[in-house]
Amino acid sequence: MEKSDEIKTNKNKSERILFIVPPHISFDSFIKPAFNERVVAKKNGDFGSIVADMPIGLMSISAYLKKNANVEIRLVNFNVVLNKMESFEYGSFAELFVQFLAGQELIEFNPTMVGISTLFTPSYYNMLDVAEAARRIFPQAMIIAGGGVPTNMCKEIFDKSDSFDALCFGEGEKPLLELVLAKDKKELLNKHPSWITKDNIEMKKIFEYDFIENLDEIPFYDFDILNVDDYQSNSISSLFPLEKERRKKGMPLMGSRGCPHHCCFCASHTVHGRKVRFHSVERIKEDMKRLRDQYGAQTVVFFDDHFMADIQRAYQIIGILKELDLTAFFPSSLTLYALDAQMLKALKSIGMDNLVLSVESGSERVLREIMHKPLNLSIVKRVIRDCHELGISTDISILIGLPGETKQDIEDARSFLKTLDATWFRISMATPLVGSEMFDICMKNNYIKGEFLSCNFKKAIVETEDFTPKYIEEMAYFLNLELNFVHNSEFRQNNFETALKSFENVMKAANDHAFAYYFAAKCAKLLCLDGKLKTYKERYLDIINKSDFWKNYSDMFDLPPLD
Repeated sequence: MEKSDEIKTNKNKSERILFIVPPHISFDSFIKPAFNERVVAKKNGDFGSIVADMPIGLMSISAYLKKNANVEIRLVNFNVVLNKMESFEYGSFAELFVQFLAGQELIEFNPTMVGISTLFTPSYYNMLDVAEAARRIFPQAMIIAGGGVPTNMCKEIFDKSDSFDALCFGEGEKPLLELVLAKDKKELLNKHPSWITKDNIEMKKIFEYDFIENLDEIPFYDFDILNVDDYQSNSISSLFPLEKERRKKGMPLMGSRGCPHHCCFCASHTVHGRKVRFHSVERIKEDMKRLRDQYGAQTVVFFDDHFMADIQRAYQIIGILKELDLTAFFPSSLTLYALDAQMLKALKSIGMDNLVLSVESGSERVLREIMHKPLNLSIVKRVIRDCHELGISTDISILIGLPGETKQDIEDARSFLKTLDATWFRISMATPLVGSEMFDICMKNNYIKGEFLSCNFKKAIVETEDFTPKYIEEMAYFLNLELNFVHNSEFRQNNFETALKSFENVMKAANDHAFAYYFAAKCAKLLCLDGKLKTYKERYLDIINKSDFWKNYSDMFDLPPLD
């Protein structure tokens, strides 16, 4: 039988696929959030806050499968499940997984396949527990997983768990379609270059990507597998103090895949490759129009790794956004060297009053020699200056604690960052993501001092000849307090209303943040807001009188008493 005939025949065979997204947070971080992590209040206490963006990878795969095969697809996103719970009474995430998956609706669905999407290492142990629960509840189902973690940790996963039949290498549309259509699925798993099995690992098989080169072959995202409203209040956009954008309904779009850059801390290329592949501009327009007309989108949230890979294409898309009366948000940042005055004016013309900028370091040496990032600090200063002149606020991302970085590099970065009139700084601790150059360097030199598999950018676990994790954690928090509060650029430039909004946003995320109340009180005084001045001053004094942690920082920065 010809392959085309086989596909037509097997298309009539229905598969029931259950996609699962494990929590993006470790259990310990959820029940005992660290002092520098966002929290959410439930009836039985404060828990770690969880970002829950629409899983556009699974939505893309679902659309592609439904176009080419006879499938029924359900989605369980445990990040949404956790966010919707009014209280949390479980002793572990594993208990939750078992109880939820054994619910009547999923038992009746009785999936023939369970596909677990695991993008980053904090989900690693949750992925294993989900697979074990699925194996117990759906013993006849084929259990597979895909994403950055399965692609880069296949041997470790099979060593740790007997629950998986296979793991997908790279993107999943084509490999999963071929698996769905295969008569002999075990044979397909053993022979296909993008499916990883335990036997293939033992035979030292070399795995290969099976990419879709023309992304227009993938239909519009399958929104039918989720409830759009579940993703509005806890999306990645909520992490940024963009009050105007928060009032505009955001919907996701990824118009390209792949990134040619070699930033040492990034592992995206291990899933999507270095070559940038695109949806056509015509297709982008069609999708944005559908997001607006069918789902009420006002903001398109772009998740491209490198939106500026083709500058003329970027201008075309901005023009379409303007034509459709839409604005945009780029949580992964835009390449700074592409943000000349003309581009910034174009972005401003579609209502973009806020930009996330991945500066990453204020040290030229770190950018060039360690991060391999195509950026110099003169560009950073120019972009922030131009943004300021155009009335565009800037949210700056900074990483410290990379192998090869020194304390002097961090001091150099600190000195430079204090010269920037950025609206806000996000100081993160470098985390060795599996698949990144940084991870390989750390493993080679035994620099990882802690549990990297559940680590996020809020905890330091790298120790080198130059610094300890404790130093990096303390320095990251010091920089946060200095740049965002003591040396806040909006306050320095007498933009007290803007500064006050930023401090009040911090209060919403951490209601015991003494510096937020202190500097909010200073703003309130200068704005003649007597009620807020009294409230914030009293709250600040209450916190530092009860907390040695905050009293020490108040003394460290020699904060004068509030009048």
